[in-house]
Amino acid sequence: MPQYWLMKSEPDEYGWDDLVAEGEGVWDGVKNAQASNNMKAMKKGDQVFFYHSRQGLEVVGIMEVSEEHSPDVTTDPERWVVVKVKPVRKLDKPVSLKAMKQNPKLEDLAIIKQSRLSVAPVTESQWEEILAMAAE
Repeated sequence: MPQYWLMKSEPDEYGWDDLVAEGEGVWDGVKNAQASNNMKAMKKGDQVFFYHSRQGLEVVGIMEVSEEHSPDVTTDPERWVVVKVKPVRKLDKPVSLKAMKQNPKLEDLAIIKQSRLSVAPVTESQWEEILAMAAE
């Protein structure tokens, strides 16, 4: 059974369209212990929301973990990790942070509780609720 996650990226640095153009991306540069631990817990096949941070502030697509964690050679490979992800599909309608904050079913969503966390778990019920908000 897959786990569910949300990963944030600034669209001007690496956005949904960049991932789609590459076909498979390396999620690197994460330098937060909790986010890194979340990446270490990811398994191949896990489903991930792609969230545009700073600009947009919305979930825009769904990715799948295509390769489990390995050392992040762009930073400190002894401490930080990367995962590989592939695009699954763009959401029919992006789901904004504002809309998620207004939804009582998402009050415990990690990006609402810990807004600076760039890689966070999502429960199955939260996943389904965000998909419903996207008219999926």
